[in-house]
Amino acid sequence: MKTKNQEWFKDAKYGLFIHWGLYSILAGEYKGQKTDRIAEWIENFLDIPVEEYEKLAEQFNPTQFDADAFVKRAKEQWGMQYIVLTAKHHEGFAMYDSKVSDFNVVKATPYGKDILKQLQLACEKYGVRMGFYYSQAQDWDDPNGFMQHRDNSKKDFQKYLDEKCKPQVKELLENYGKICLIWFDTPMGITVDQTQELIDLVKSIQPDCLLSGRTGNHMGDYMTTGDNFIPRLPYDGYDGYWEIPATVNDTWGYNKYDTNWKSADHIISLLLKIVSRGGNYLLNVGPTADGVVPEACVEILNKVGKYVTENGEAIYGTKIMPIYPYDIPGIEFTRREHKLYVHVLSPRIRVELLNIGNQVSKAYILSTGQELTYRVQRSCEGDGMIEVDIPKELHGKKNYCVCLELVEEDPIFEPIK
Repeated sequence: MKTKNQEWFKDAKYGLFIHWGLYSILAGEYKGQKTDRIAEWIENFLDIPVEEYEKLAEQFNPTQFDADAFVKRAKEQWGMQYIVLTAKHHEGFAMYDSKVSDFNVVKATPYGKDILKQLQLACEKYGVRMGFYYSQAQDWDDPNGFMQHRDNSKKDFQKYLDEKCKPQVKELLENYGKICLIWFDTPMGITVDQTQELIDLVKSIQPDCLLSGRTGNHMGDYMTTGDNFIPRLPYDGYDGYWEIPATVNDTWGYNKYDTNWKSADHIISLLLKIVSRGGNYLLNVGPTADGVVPEACVEILNKVGKYVTENGEAIYGTKIMPIYPYDIPGIEFTRREHKLYVHVLSPRIRVELLNIGNQVSKAYILSTGQELTYRVQRSCEGDGMIEVDIPKELHGKKNYCVCLELVEEDPIFEPIK
């Protein structure tokens, strides 16, 4: 059972993931060899010796990183409600001033500044909730941390857990303000008892901090899907607390060769599918080693953000949709009490909705309030039908939202007969 202070998660709907670390320096290539896998795993997939990988810290100097501008853009332009930074990814490098390990951004780099602290202060300034990602099982820099695709049988994982993992998690929870969630990942061979140790530690310091579905042994506070995988149907498990971790291109950490960007239209559609099915969309950016989000990514998120900020009422705090019997290309639904939001994602002159049994009291363009002509009737076959006329100036347009105010509290979707 979730606490009242955790209910924000169900209303947030849209968050920003930031994968950033030493792998951003390599940008998908090591000694002329390109990785065809996700860039932040380059140390593992290309068998880079730990001693060589650690030297990358000497090059990490993201002088163009501006936490204030970064968070301001995420909140005001992109419409994100929470931010999750990789405080320590599988590479073992900490993006904050850790007293537990000197392999961190303050002690091991010429930059010498605490990235997470800067982000914390900016989040507090702009009213954005802050969480952090922490790789609790994999740590390729620690001799006892797990490593995928390797033999871990001779490692003393409990020693790593006691001497690095838990002390660092404690640092993060005690020194960086209110943490909304911890995004644990890749639990691998962590046991139930070891998972419980982590949970007990977190809850003893910040009881309202949510734990991701990858905490281990299905013991997290919410469900985390596979990367970029969306449930086909509405999902109400975990009390309706779930999240999609997703990318704008194919990778998470910066890869200079990965330009397979999703279009803004596609991302808007994905966001609405996720929201209508009851989940949150945690969309990732991978800054360069300089601390800058690639311009192509920024342009896409700006376009998505325009839709999100103009139609926030139809996204934030909305409720899970019942199953509508038809798949209408270019149409997605969201809802709240007495309102059905019809997201029009492709040009049309009229919205026609079959098998809806509601009475409508008003129809209008959500972003402008412009009222629309509508008809509630029966089709020739006797099915419920709602028609809404789209004004001429929008006939060739896409990506706007029509709000139907309903007499009934919830949508009434009739089965196909």
